[in-house]
Parts: sequence; C-alpha cells; structure tokens
Amino acid sequence: MTKVVVSNGNIDVALRKFKAKVAKSGVPSELKKRKFYKKPGVVKREQIEEARKNAHKKHR
Repeated sequence: MTKVVVSNGNIDVALRKFKAKVAKSGVPSELKKRKFYKKPGVVKREQIEEARKNAHKKHR
C-alpha cells in the first residue's frame, strides 16, 4: 500500500507525490492490461510487433 505523509497541511504536494508513487509502482498499467482478456495468440502477436518496433527504433 502506498503511503504519503502530508506536511504542513499541504495536500496538493502530497497528492502529486502519491500519484507519482502509484504510477511508478505500475498499478495503472497493470489495471489496463487486466481490463479485458486477450487470447494467448493475440498477446504473442502484439509482443512480436512491439519487438519489431523497438528493434527499428534502436537501429535508427
């Protein structure tokens, strides 16, 4: 569980820190991945396409 201490009653700074910690932990991306079921073949195809794109970017 992510915790942030509010100092001097400054909620805006604490909220910004909380959002950054949650994003860094990977919760939003994991939630997005698990929202819908993808068949294993579709997942593999997407991974191959992603690898192809990354290789192209790296080669440039």
